[in-house]
Amino acid sequence: MAEKYIILDKSNIDNEHICCAFSDKKCQEGYALKKEWLKREFDNGYVFRRLDARAKVFLDYVPAEKAWIPVDAPNYLMLNCFWVSGQYKEKGHGKALLQSAIDDAKSQGKYGLATVAGIKKLHFMSDTKWLLKQGFEIVEKLSNGFALLVLKFDDACPTPSFKECVKSGECPEKNGLVAYYTHRCPYTDYYVNGSLCTLAQEHKIPLKIIKIGTMEEAQSSPTPATIFSLFYNGKFITTDLSVCTDKQFEKMLSNVLVNIDK
Repeated sequence: MAEKYIILDKSNIDNEHICCAFSDKKCQEGYALKKEWLKREFDNGYVFRRLDARAKVFLDYVPAEKAWIPVDAPNYLMLNCFWVSGQYKEKGHGKALLQSAIDDAKSQGKYGLATVAGIKKLHFMSDTKWLLKQGFEIVEKLSNGFALLVLKFDDACPTPSFKECVKSGECPEKNGLVAYYTHRCPYTDYYVNGSLCTLAQEHKIPLKIIKIGTMEEAQSSPTPATIFSLFYNGKFITTDLSVCTDKQFEKMLSNVLVNIDK
């Protein structure tokens, strides 16, 4: 492809955009927090590769041992955010970015790639159907809808697995809403600590917000979606941040909370 991809690192991240929320003024604080998070994670081998354009076309990944995801995958690379949007779809960017991660993994002597997505499509997570077409396989499923996908370079390589902390599909807190989030996404700070709090108060629903602040906390969290996960009475609801808006919050109340305790 003629298009140029660039890798962000400590030398250029202050002058380069990180794709998400670069024009969203209300999320500028979260945007800065994501950049600071990335700067720290670069020391752990984190790679952020994007199209050299003002576009949302990127892939990031890290050695699985350093991933902010509760998965056991020694000697794999863990794919995190993977996004090709708008006019850039159907132009080969997804395959090109994925191939760059495959090439990196092989050059490092890794067993392959791993990632977490939905058994069915989940918001803020990769497209499972597309990954399966690229050679990934689902090696484990959780009752709450998450799947662990793996692309092995050799069938004899060990198979990754979810950590025990996520296998129940629930979170320990059983009273009302519980939101887990990290600064892995520039949108989370604004929506979780702002509109979600307001909506929960307006509807008189208990809300506990848990910011996952370290890799160790992320790897021991009850959700494999550490960007954002919302639970109600211990049961997983969604990874979709739009639930923090009036319309979607009301939809959640009518469509989910009414039935979740049955």
